[in-house]
Amino acid sequence: MTHANARRGEITAELDGTRMRLCLTLGALAELESAFAAEDLSALVARFATGRLSARDMARVIGAGLRGGGAAVADEDVLAMTTPGGAAGFAAVVADLLAATFGVAKPAGGDEGAPGGRGRDAIGGDAGANPR
Repeated sequence: MTHANARRGEITAELDGTRMRLCLTLGALAELESAFAAEDLSALVARFATGRLSARDMARVIGAGLRGGGAAVADEDVLAMTTPGGAAGFAAVVADLLAATFGVAKPAGGDEGAPGGRGRDAIGGDAGANPR
């Protein structure tokens, strides 16, 4: 069984019927900066914060996460994969991976964030929560 270390920004997701580890390492983030023509991490985060990602964009993010998690997979391979929930399932994987990477808390019952209902802003800066 594949386990994720949340402190390292890892998640697991079911892709093609297999539980796989994903992590946006520094190398994976550099790969995404290049793929999205982002000048720096802030520009990359701003791109993701629009919430507008194509299927190919999601494949790039998932592919980079899989490679960061140790899998030898190309983005084209990701485009042929399946996940529970279909397109919405892939969007959830991307959202979970970005949240794990940038420390953005996922809303839970309309209450954003970690303990105390306070999370982190879109670029990982403090929005009232204690730093990790």
